[in-house]
Amino acid sequence: MRSERRHKILNALGSLGFEQLNGIVESDETFFKESMKGKRKITHREPKERGGKDQKRGISNLKIAVVVAQDRNGNVVARKAGRGRVRAEEINAVIGDYIDTSALLCTDTATNYKKFALIKGLKHEAVNVSKEGYVKKGIFHVQQVNNFHKRLEDWMVRFQGVATKYLDNYLYWFRWLELGKNIAFEKRVEQMLISACRKSNKNTVEALRKTA
Repeated sequence: MRSERRHKILNALGSLGFEQLNGIVESDETFFKESMKGKRKITHREPKERGGKDQKRGISNLKIAVVVAQDRNGNVVARKAGRGRVRAEEINAVIGDYIDTSALLCTDTATNYKKFALIKGLKHEAVNVSKEGYVKKGIFHVQQVNNFHKRLEDWMVRFQGVATKYLDNYLYWFRWLELGKNIAFEKRVEQMLISACRKSNKNTVEALRKTA
């Protein structure tokens, strides 16, 4: 798929927006290596070859956090949040508007999600795997969202590194594939095009050419 055509399609997918998440909402983040693919000048770190290792080990400002939230009905939001360990305010900025105020947030014991729940006024259940196992009280867990992470990471391998500035577009793409995996491909494309035409979109063809 040519780059320009791909970005037109991904832009249409992004214009669809997200459904509100209700009931029990699992949330957690995953990380991708920063990629400055296509950028001529890099000032905050040394350039590296494709597939090269990061200069810093573990979670650092060279890793890009993607926050995923998913309810038990399968509705999901996945968005780029920032560099390194994600703060509660960053979580709120990318998923806060899509979680219904009556929802119950289910996460691991990370304090950033506890603070996020307080910001949004959400009920919150934190699962301590080392003390309580993977499932708390027979219902609270983050297994669905962690499985989503695994499928996303496996799918992204084929692109051999996505430029960070385009990462959200690929998240829209994967989410679309996930939500429609039980629907025939032709029907999914038809639904996507119809839905995209119903949404206002301020991006121009010229702007898309510049990003291709």
